[in-house]
Amino acid sequence: MTAIKFVVREGVPRWRLPVPDLARACVGECALAAAELGARRAGLAEVPSVLVDDGAVATAFRSERHLLVDGRAPVGFAPLSRFWRTADGWVRTHANYPHHRARLLDALGVPEDVAAVEAALAERSALDVEEAVYAAGGLAVALRSPAQWAAHPQAAEVAKRPLVERGRLDSARARAFAPVGTSPLLPAAGLRVLDLTRVLAGPVATRTLALLGADVLRLDAPGLPELPDQHADTGLGKRSATLDLAGDRQTFEELLGAADVVVTGYRPGALDRFGLSAEALAERRPGVVVAQLSAWGAYGPWRERRGFDSLVQAATGIAVLEGSAERPGTLPAQALDHGTGYLLAAAVLRALDEQASDGGSRFVRLALARTAQWLTDGVDGTDGTGAVPEDGEGGPYDGPGPWLAERDSALGRLRYALSPVSFEGGPVDWHRPPGPWGTDAARWH
Repeated sequence: MTAIKFVVREGVPRWRLPVPDLARACVGECALAAAELGARRAGLAEVPSVLVDDGAVATAFRSERHLLVDGRAPVGFAPLSRFWRTADGWVRTHANYPHHRARLLDALGVPEDVAAVEAALAERSALDVEEAVYAAGGLAVALRSPAQWAAHPQAAEVAKRPLVERGRLDSARARAFAPVGTSPLLPAAGLRVLDLTRVLAGPVATRTLALLGADVLRLDAPGLPELPDQHADTGLGKRSATLDLAGDRQTFEELLGAADVVVTGYRPGALDRFGLSAEALAERRPGVVVAQLSAWGAYGPWRERRGFDSLVQAATGIAVLEGSAERPGTLPAQALDHGTGYLLAAAVLRALDEQASDGGSRFVRLALARTAQWLTDGVDGTDGTGAVPEDGEGGPYDGPGPWLAERDSALGRLRYALSPVSFEGGPVDWHRPPGPWGTDAARWH
């Protein structure tokens, strides 16, 4: 069995829920999958040992909060992205993006003013707000206890599925990998990844694949810009281009024709009209790995709803468990996003490894709500890693200093969190910093 060393540090932030266990397990699974694929491609007799350091993990799970751009800290949640009291409870809104903010205000019939939103919500029930804002295309979720979420039909659908769904799409021939070197060992070297994701789990997954050597090209619609600080945090190692899928099909088909992996992070079904379902992609690109990510899952009554980590925390009972009698709480990190991102990257790496033996186009599928269920059900730290961390290894956690790096970029001088995915001989930093959003050409290197 591959050696996995867990470095457990005193002073790492603790939560009521077993977030450190979840974080260790997700990062350990990703590092192990990378080490195993790297050993195959480099022809190594043994799989490199894996290191999971609490300090690196804790820092990376808050990467967006450690980012500095020319010494400036990133902008966090917008003023209208928060918990609000309603006539019968609480509701959580998400309005960081301008179009989501506009839809929230339209649904409530108020101007962009915190006091006006507060007054409007105080007069309505939480469930009424949830449905009205959803109908307007915005984002709001009523606060639920774990028991209330367990009784919801969406929770029942989520519970039926495994944490990581995976399967074959066809009988495409086995993948033939080109060999790779070991200085450093890059398991994903030479692989091309189309990144159709936004906020935050999907970009964390593709950022990890870029670290491991993949050529990652993120594509966004021209009229749907990204938040600058968010792009700076998750754009490490990638290129960023814009492409109108409706108006420039030829360019997309050329990109797809040479892609090894397609990662999507939009609502289930949202990209199907562009021929981007897993089945349609495999039909046009046999041998592709399709990785799909959503907030609520690709099934059930909420399958078509938009969602973010903060909203999933509110709906699934996490905010109640982390809160008090006076007010809902939140996890001190967007652990659902980060954890799911590392699991998604691991699932892609394992699918690629399996293709070398068994062939077949593959799909993998994860949902933040399913990760939330795993967290609230309890995590023992052994999922996929085959080992439990032993107390006493490692020293104190003295803050993120050792796991931060700095470099110049076209965006300015960046301070950023290093990846926690670590194995013997593997990379320690990304080969390139992020560039300005949407300014790269929509083509492969």
